[in-house]
Amino acid sequence: MTGAEDEAARWWATAVSHIEPGSIELRDRPVQDLIGSASLVDVIWLLLRGSLPAPRHAALLEAALVAGVDHGPQAPSIAAARMAATCGVGLNNAVATGVNMLGDAHGGAGQQCVEMLTDVTALHAAGHDWDRAAREVMADWQSRSRYLPGFGHRFHPVDPRRGPLLDLVRRAVADGEVGGDFLHAALAVEEVLRRRREGRRPVPMNIDGATAVIYAELGFSAPLARGLFVLSRSVGILAHAWEETGQGRRNKGPLPRGVLPARLPQPEDA
Repeated sequence: MTGAEDEAARWWATAVSHIEPGSIELRDRPVQDLIGSASLVDVIWLLLRGSLPAPRHAALLEAALVAGVDHGPQAPSIAAARMAATCGVGLNNAVATGVNMLGDAHGGAGQQCVEMLTDVTALHAAGHDWDRAAREVMADWQSRSRYLPGFGHRFHPVDPRRGPLLDLVRRAVADGEVGGDFLHAALAVEEVLRRRREGRRPVPMNIDGATAVIYAELGFSAPLARGLFVLSRSVGILAHAWEETGQGRRNKGPLPRGVLPARLPQPEDA
């Protein structure tokens, strides 16, 4: 190997994969040993963490990924992908359009919730009871934003995904598979909100909060909570984009042509 080749090899060195003629290794495991024996969830864990997950950990991760795949065409990421699919950009670009919509306001709450729950668990470890730790962290978050990430939903009085996900975590805690601190932190935040909003519409934990509990209990960092959500939601984005390509529309806009206003508002009308 020449000096330049050696320098290039060091430049691109990675522990994730190693490729040589006739050889593909993922985290030092030959891909042929994984094919047929490891699930996609196993391989996601392997590539991110460097080892294969315990079966119960893999099941928790899979449950979180399944829960987040889709939330209907009104979701901005899916709506954008469906519109892009009618513009002649190709399926891969339609999917990329949807994925690129997953930002702080739409798609980032899971990451933010892991950060918030991490703050709660830190205060609890420092000697606060769960209620006090939750109240102090909530006050700090609400001094910067009117929204608490992972709690409340525009459409669902109670997010139907919350219960099944938390039940899985509870069973994993009872069996000693995960520690449970992040579950306790999330339930403490939820209880504080319940007391504050007594007599008004509740703001229970939503999908972002429930999956944040799982990702944090499994030891994933906050940024990876967003990355894993992107992986999950990309499945729904792909399905919607593919369905839209078969419907024969061109240049689909946000409203059907028949309900567009006859005259668009002018600046002086605003």
